[in-house]
Amino acid sequence: MTSKTDNLLATLKLQPVVPVIIIDDAKSAVPLARALVAGGLKAIEITLRTPAALDAIKAVADEVEGAVAGAGTVLDGRQWDLAVKAGSRFIVSPGAGTSVLDAADQSDVPLLPGTATATEVMTVRDRGYSVMKFFPAEQAGGAPYLSALSSPLSGIQFCPTGGISLKNAKDYLSLPNVICVGGSWVAPKAMVTEGNWDGITKLAREACELLG
Repeated sequence: MTSKTDNLLATLKLQPVVPVIIIDDAKSAVPLARALVAGGLKAIEITLRTPAALDAIKAVADEVEGAVAGAGTVLDGRQWDLAVKAGSRFIVSPGAGTSVLDAADQSDVPLLPGTATATEVMTVRDRGYSVMKFFPAEQAGGAPYLSALSSPLSGIQFCPTGGISLKNAKDYLSLPNVICVGGSWVAPKAMVTEGNWDGITKLAREACELLG
């Protein structure tokens, strides 16, 4: 677990925000990822919420130099296997179901398991995890909630995701138990649809400069 944790931390520490993106058309994955990497955001979470997601992960993993492709919204062992075969170098789940945790135990690919309560954090901690996703961050209590957890659960580090934007990201990043945040604002759906890759690079660079 230690080596996988180290690998995950190395990925999450690449940047202050991990883009959380939904790909409707796999053809947009490579130019989108290149735009994000050009702006300084190398680790990219592609969520398994569309039929194009696995093809998108494979394309980014195979074709985008500097990108660290990960799979998000992984719900079970079957999806885990598909995501890893596609080239995912890290896996993110919205929660911490037994199927996902069991798949992670059998894999060299690191998992960022989702938690939202102190009990969930402790349960996942018992499985050997010290780095977790806090989701949905804003709806589950936001930065004040994570701040309250920092003392009693001092050994746990988080990547909050859900409702985070450039406006409130610093509230999270200022906490001692937050490594980075996850957010979709750096790759707005409208810009992806339009193919506005320069605009996405600008947003990515802005995030790195203002939050790094």
